[in-house]
Amino acid sequence: MKPFRRRRRGGPVATFEPGEAHLLVNLSRQLVELLRDRNGADEADADPLAAQLGLGGPSEPPDDPVLQRLLPDAYRDDAGEAGEFRRFTERSLTSTKVGNAETLIASLVDAGLDPQPTADPRGQAPVEVELTPDAVQAWLRSLTDIRLAVAVRLGIEDESDLEIVAHSDDEAVVAMSEIYDWLGYVQESLVTSLD
Repeated sequence: MKPFRRRRRGGPVATFEPGEAHLLVNLSRQLVELLRDRNGADEADADPLAAQLGLGGPSEPPDDPVLQRLLPDAYRDDAGEAGEFRRFTERSLTSTKVGNAETLIASLVDAGLDPQPTADPRGQAPVEVELTPDAVQAWLRSLTDIRLAVAVRLGIEDESDLEIVAHSDDEAVVAMSEIYDWLGYVQESLVTSLD
């Protein structure tokens, strides 16, 4: 990856190798699927105003630890108030997070990434993506959500946990910790390009 940099006239630009771009798309799609599973299928006879405002969501916190981190309780000391707040806000929050992830995916596809990965990405050209101000915000939020999801799955809560997973005997854990680090690099380069 060539890190994000600001063009003189335009938004931040980065160049991703095809495998890197596909990794971002894959992780974003997994996030979208997880959030959509939480939102559930839209009901055909739902109140149109409530649906438009994102009301009528679940009042119970999610069971999945990743969703618990992405959709935390607003009131930790009062389960009733937390449930009411969740019922009126969660559907809208998950829709926003899905929209951010879909913007990230669309940015890469619009930049020339074939959305269907091939077995051998070596023949594909690097993907140069330039972000609009709205896309910048969507990328930053989505990268944060993806990093949180990876951190939860790896059990990373602080720097010492990061050190432990980086030196794990399990190759899959080490690979995911490297992806976590790389996502942080992508995010940091985007933030730095905004200065």
